Order: sequence, then C-alpha cells, then structure tokens
Amino acid sequence: MRVLFIGGTGIISSACSPLAIESGIDLYLLNRGQSHRGVPVGAKVLHGDIRDRASVESAIGDMKFDAVVNWIAFTTDHIQQDLDVFRGRTGQYVFISSASAYQTPPSSLPVTESTVLDNPYWQYSRNKIACEEMLVRAYRDEKFPTTIVRPSHTYDRTLLPFDHGWTVVDRMRRGKPVVVHGDGTSLWVLTHHRDFAAAFVPMLGNPHTIGDAFHITSDEWLSWNQIYDQVAEAAGTKAEMVHISSDTINAVDPGWGAGLLGDKANSMVFDNTKIKRIAPNWSANIPFRRGAEEILAWFEEDPSRQKVNAQQDALEDQLIEWAQRQ
Repeated sequence: MRVLFIGGTGIISSACSPLAIESGIDLYLLNRGQSHRGVPVGAKVLHGDIRDRASVESAIGDMKFDAVVNWIAFTTDHIQQDLDVFRGRTGQYVFISSASAYQTPPSSLPVTESTVLDNPYWQYSRNKIACEEMLVRAYRDEKFPTTIVRPSHTYDRTLLPFDHGWTVVDRMRRGKPVVVHGDGTSLWVLTHHRDFAAAFVPMLGNPHTIGDAFHITSDEWLSWNQIYDQVAEAAGTKAEMVHISSDTINAVDPGWGAGLLGDKANSMVFDNTKIKRIAPNWSANIPFRRGAEEILAWFEEDPSRQKVNAQQDALEDQLIEWAQRQ
C-alpha cells in the first residue's frame, strides 16, 4: 500500500509511522520538516505546508494513495482543502478527530462510538465535531472514502499528562503542593502511543472502516489522584494534592479551565469492542505506571528539558492560597 501521512512526526503519529513501515506500507510523510522527532527510516518525505494548497499540490504532484491520514486537521477549512485536493486520489481518507467530541459530560459510561457528539464547553471539540459532520456529508453525498478515528489523551515519553507539565513535577520534588481539579476521583484513560499505533495501522486500507468512526484507547481506568501519584512515584517523590473545582480554575485561568470543563473534569472511559473487531489481536499492553517511568527517564536524560514556567508556578500558588483561606 502507498499511504500518505499529513504530519507523521507528532506525539501519536511518531509511533504509527515506524509501525506502518514495519508492516510493509510504502509510507510518505507530508510535512515542513520542523518537528524535533525524527523521520523514521524508510519513510519518504514530501516537503510541503498543509496550510498552503499550492504547496501541497506541488509536493504530491500526480501521486495517488491507498490511504491518506491527516493528523493535523482541526477546522472545516482544513477538511475542505483536503476534499478538494484528495477527491479521486485516495482509496481512504482518515481524519484524526478527538474523543473529547463525545457528549460532555457523558450521560452513561463506558462511552461507545454511538455516543452522541456534543461538547458545549470546548471550542476545540466543537471544531472537531464540525469536521466530522462535513466528512460524513461528503461520504453520503459522493462516497468520499472517510474513516474517522477518535484518540483520547494519547501520550509519548515527552508528554506529562497534566497541564503545566514539568512545573508540576518540580513542585512535587520541592515538597510544594500541586493543584488537582475537582476531588481527583473522576476516571480517566491514558493511552501510550505505541498501543494506539498497534490498533491504528490495521485500519489502513481496510474497507470495513470506510464510512465509519472508531475510538482507540487504553482499557486502564485511573482516577486523577492515581495519575498524580504514579507520576510522583516515577519521580521518586510524593504528591501533596490540593483539590480545587474546575469552575474555580476556569474563573482564574480560562485557558486552563476550558480543557478541564470540556474534557478532563468528567469521567471518560471507553468501550473498545469496535476497534478490536478491526484489530482482533490487539490490546493496550502498556500501563501508565510504566509510561510514567518512560516519561521521567526522558526528562532526566537532558536537564534542559526540565523547564519550570514561573507564571504557571505562581498560578498554582495563587490557587492553593485561595483554597487554604476557604
């Protein structure tokens, strides 16, 4: 198969690219060559800017593909360009959406692919929903060969699972309390990117995925208290947690609050039965405890990665001071 990844060196796709090549796929990456993650051996790079149609058309020339995957489409403008460029030139178009598009908060758990898409809290998610709706119309009207994939909080070794990143680990190691949204008991799913890739690659070129939507997540459900504790354990320290409502965090910092109210504040766990019919031998095998060890090892390899954001550090102090006065 000849497959084009638009992107291909991001957090999720950096595991999918090498596995696709190992699986015998003739893989092309369309990107600007600016990622700090390297291009896997065997991938062919087409240098182009996906936000510039002329650049895309120049890069791909008259090539056709068995599948095109857009890892970095976020708005309907991005989808419209892809429809215009790849109509008649691909046997499958895979849109990477988001599990945050599901009903928030969900009326029932676990979430399945039939759960309604409705997120009134987060513009990012509403944009993804609009993209999905455009692609569904294109499939119905012209049989544009759409496959929709919804990841949920997928990470690699460079990504800590909470807002403020290394600043939080630094606070833990200095014995300072850290802010945890809500009471820390809402359930969450963290998916290692290699686990995601093992389910994703079998979807490429699979006719049973056309005109359908799938999520790919771990089956491990953790509370946010457990997530903070496991990161602290990997960092060789303890987490002193101060619980503050997501509404309060949103009032102080709407940027942080939007992602909480629109995503992380709610318990979100998933039924992966559907993707397991496409990849019947697949299961997510990497628990977050092991993933946390990989993350901390990556940060420890190079002290320059251990960046503390003074503004975020002060914000956590401000919120904790407010909580202690209540």
